[in-house]
Amino acid sequence: MGSPAKAINTQMTMRNWALLTLLGLIWGGSFFFARVAVAHVPPFTLVLLRLGLAALALHIYIRGRYGIYPALKERWPEFVLMGLINNAIPHAFIFLGQTHIGAGLAAILNATTPVWTVLVANMATDDEKLSAAKISGCLLGLAGTIVLIGPSAFSGLVGNSTTIPLWALVLPVLAAVSYGLAATYGKRFRSLAPPVTAAGQLTASTLMMLPIAALADTPWTLPVPPTTAVFAILGLALVSTAYGYILYFRIMAEAGATNASLVTLLVPPSAILLGYLFLGETLQAVDIAGMALIAAGLAVLDGRVLKLRYST
Repeated sequence: MGSPAKAINTQMTMRNWALLTLLGLIWGGSFFFARVAVAHVPPFTLVLLRLGLAALALHIYIRGRYGIYPALKERWPEFVLMGLINNAIPHAFIFLGQTHIGAGLAAILNATTPVWTVLVANMATDDEKLSAAKISGCLLGLAGTIVLIGPSAFSGLVGNSTTIPLWALVLPVLAAVSYGLAATYGKRFRSLAPPVTAAGQLTASTLMMLPIAALADTPWTLPVPPTTAVFAILGLALVSTAYGYILYFRIMAEAGATNASLVTLLVPPSAILLGYLFLGETLQAVDIAGMALIAAGLAVLDGRVLKLRYST
């Protein structure tokens, strides 16, 4: 995975932060959509529905614009690899893990993505090298995620090691590693319009998941899921995936792989804030402390606060 010839400015702008926050809100609901849907739809079939419906929605939205068909024809091997490491593998691993672990623990394990992205980008690129600020910021954000979600996420891990199988914990971590690889590899698509990149990788990963879901789940034999699961699948596909990936690739093109991966740190606080605003849930002191740690980690990664401090 070579780095692009033209370096990008990895300093986050206010627009980048706004897009990242919006993406965090959108992806904040994805773990809960998945938790509802996976209770009624097998994991591989759920991945296929999520990717396939999102790809279809994007093709309808694009309607042949942005040079999508020449791009798909010329760069299909790259879209296949991107679809594999950014969609098929991590989605399947996370959904399989969520058959035995809750949304909170899955979010914590997914929040290791920026750490893996920093390490991969350091080895594979020239413009996103490892630094103390990057590692410190990622670890602060990860600590904040753990504090925010709290010890309840780890129920079943203490006192009864057989409650949650080891593979259910390892798979979401491997998904985070795959996301880290994809974030760095995805920089080569920044010359394309974000909807084209999103549609290309989703189309490729849909074709990959089709035979896997057919062989593993025989979905045509499954009962029709309830209405709640149908709406959860539509939310996953149209909002969290189709629109979410447009935002993701726009951030990546403008601010780099490491900054785009920071969205995984915003997912847990977004989910908690949405519950507070719309579901009447309460904010505890530990929630505020976790959000403060995440904010501190993001501030360290952004760098401007520290620069201002040392320049005064």
